[in-house]
Amino acid sequence: MEFPSRDTHFDISTGTIVRFFGVLVVLALLYYVSDILLVILAAVVLASGMEPIVRRLRRYHFHRIVAVVCIYLCIAVAVVSVVVFFLPMVIGDTVNFLDALPKTISLDSLWNPAGNAGLQVGSVPSVSSHLFSLSDLAKGLQDFLIGSSNSAVQTVSMIFGGMLSLILILVLSFYLAAQEEGVDDFLRIVTPVKHYDYILDLWKRSQRKIGLWLQGQVLLGIIVGLLVYLILIVVGIPHALLLAVFAAALEIIPVFGPIVSAVPAALIAFTNRGTGVGFLIVGLYLIIHQFENHLFYPLVVKKIVGISPIVVIIALVIGAKLAGVLGALIAVPLSAAFMEYVHDIEKYKKLERAERETVGNNAK
Repeated sequence: MEFPSRDTHFDISTGTIVRFFGVLVVLALLYYVSDILLVILAAVVLASGMEPIVRRLRRYHFHRIVAVVCIYLCIAVAVVSVVVFFLPMVIGDTVNFLDALPKTISLDSLWNPAGNAGLQVGSVPSVSSHLFSLSDLAKGLQDFLIGSSNSAVQTVSMIFGGMLSLILILVLSFYLAAQEEGVDDFLRIVTPVKHYDYILDLWKRSQRKIGLWLQGQVLLGIIVGLLVYLILIVVGIPHALLLAVFAAALEIIPVFGPIVSAVPAALIAFTNRGTGVGFLIVGLYLIIHQFENHLFYPLVVKKIVGISPIVVIIALVIGAKLAGVLGALIAVPLSAAFMEYVHDIEKYKKLERAERETVGNNAK
């Protein structure tokens, strides 16, 4: 009795080997030009984010190039205004905050926040001698922040990939936005012909969400920043402007952003104004957070569907890990396109399942 042979033969053609090494070469090229790809992706995202505003201006009979130029001029005016009028105040407040940090966060102020009233440090020698010194911790934090501020130019250069990358992003985004179908033409170049229609439809659906998400987050940050600034000014908490800017910036991080932004404000309130004011600040931040969740967010971002907070957080972490701040900025728009693709797959599976059930019922 002869048993069938269990030997398995693999036939690898020359074409398969060539394709394998071709894929390796393409991946290596993508790795070496990753900085350029980031610039191109950032330009595409920026142009896509401006598209809803351009279309709105076109309704008022603005020429497309004129509309794009107006948008860039408004952005330039806003940036110059911030640099000239707003940034010096923030920098001054930051310097004052760093100078006062060791005095603000001290063991004495935490144990005796109300001055002479309350618990004295001398009455808890075991705590003061065996626990860590918060003043040393604050001093270390101050030295770290001051050391970081001394290299501010290098930090900005690293964030934007250098001034050349920033200029390229602005120029490419202007070119793509000024063209009637600039982004469409770019997708046509990089997309296979048989997939072009689907990729274009996918990007147009994602483009709307990108624009709405960006506009909503900016407006939400402004609203929360103003509320925080007014509350801190009324209560009399120092460094109100810096804390308000910090709260507005962290609005881009869902769920955890408002919580993190409340920590320094509460710490300063506890150490400078006492326990009562500290708990008052915590309560006011909680009220702002509740208003944001139940009033501001539904009104400002109610048209945005498909971009869940957990997806935004994961996208920000992955983007920042892979490509720094620039990667984090383009990660959320790309995640919107990815979620649209996932929804399309789910729809396709449902249609396929329905067709199978229909065929099975007809066969019976």
